[in-house]
Parts: sequence; structure tokens; C-alpha cells
Amino acid sequence: MTATFRLIDTHAHLDASEFRNDRAAVITRAFSGSIGVITVGVDRRSSEAACQLARRHHLIWAAVGVHPHDAKTMDRTLLSDLEDLAEQKRVCAIGEIGLDYYRDLSPRNVQRRVFAEQIALAQKCDLPIIVHNRDSTDDLLAIFRKLSPPHRGVIHSFLGDTAQADAFLGLGFHLGIGGPITFAKNAPLKEALRQIPLDRILLETDCPYLTPVPHRGKRNEPAYVRYVAQTVAEIKGISLEQVKQTTSDNAKRLFRLQ
Repeated sequence: MTATFRLIDTHAHLDASEFRNDRAAVITRAFSGSIGVITVGVDRRSSEAACQLARRHHLIWAAVGVHPHDAKTMDRTLLSDLEDLAEQKRVCAIGEIGLDYYRDLSPRNVQRRVFAEQIALAQKCDLPIIVHNRDSTDDLLAIFRKLSPPHRGVIHSFLGDTAQADAFLGLGFHLGIGGPITFAKNAPLKEALRQIPLDRILLETDCPYLTPVPHRGKRNEPAYVRYVAQTVAEIKGISLEQVKQTTSDNAKRLFRLQ
């Protein structure tokens, strides 16, 4: 069936336990709003769950990967399992992968090794990457600069300033904009957004986390990506329809959704 949507949430975690009791209703609300969803794995179980959801719903796609928090669990078997999952028809990216130096739930040297292994997997499978970055920008930039830019992927939940945006854009990445853009005290991010070309922006929720205003403090869901789109339009001084059309086209192109 041909995918039809007017918005796409490029980063959701629909397998999360927060959706256990009403996952079907959450998905229905997204589809009723003509919103497509990429649901993203963070370990073997969630990657498998993402693939199952994508097989069942024509407006859901899957990304598979091991989050830096779980990098210490990576072994040859798991990497092989990820490759098998990545070959499934509705898998559109390797992710969520990257570095997290804030929580440090896996040793940093292990995070870097596992990140490199999954970048290599993405290249082997000809898939873009979905990159997690928390307090690790310098190491990420160093890694990517060593690897033959331009790169194909998105910096998930971009929260940086204009200089950081320019650095990642210069390496070929798209930038994922989510709920924090709607928060009152995010002046550097909002100023960066004004400078980021619209054709390099992806919209996301990271649900069930990072809920946008006016639902901040409650559980997030894909239907709320419309609040992110509205805020992007307001900050950039353009129409909501332009934001919807261009960011959806960006997602289709980067993730080859059709």
C-alpha cells in the first residue's frame, strides 16, 4: 500500500511500556492525523518490536540498533541479529546509536567501539543512521570527520547552538527537532533553528519522552508532532503547510520511505 501522510514523526519508541495499555489507540490517533511514524529500537528486544509494528502498519517504519546505554551488551551474536533485522523490508535506518557521556551507563571506550561497529553495519546495509548525542559532541564530530563525509543520517533530538548545527550540517547530517523547541527557555536552540535550512530538518517526538507544550509533563505520543511543526513554522516565520510538506519530503528522501 502506498504511504500517505502529511507529517512524519521520525523518532518514536512505540514499543515502550508507557504505551502498554493503549498502544493501538495511540497509533490510531497518529494515523487519524495523517502522521507516519518511525519507531526506533535501542536494543535487541525493542528493535524486534519495532520491526513487528512496522510489518503490521503501513504508516510505520522501523529503525534497529543498540543505544549507547546498552553498548556493553553488544557481542558478535547481537551484531549479527541486527544485520538480519536490518535486511527486513520496512527497516529504514540503523539507530538509535551514538554516544552518551551524561549517564555513562556503558564505558566510553565501549560506546565508541559499538558506535563504530553500527556505523559500519549501516554502510554495509546502505541505511542512514539515527545518532544519539548527549554531552559527547566533540567525540562525535571527531569520529565523523575521520570517516569520509558527507554522512547520511540525522542527529536525533538536536539541542545545540548555531555553531554545533553548522558543524553537523557541514558533515551532511539532518537535524531532528522535537518537543524541547516548544519550551520557553531554549533561546540558543531557537536561534539555531532560524539558521538551519528547512530541507535539513526532521520532526520528531522521542515519545514517550520530551513532550511538547501544551502537554509538557505528560506522556508524549506521535500525534503531538504537530505542535513541533507549528513551533518550527512560528520561529522560522513560514507557513505550517510549508513545514509539513518539506519535512515530510526530507524524511521520505533520507529514509527512502517509498
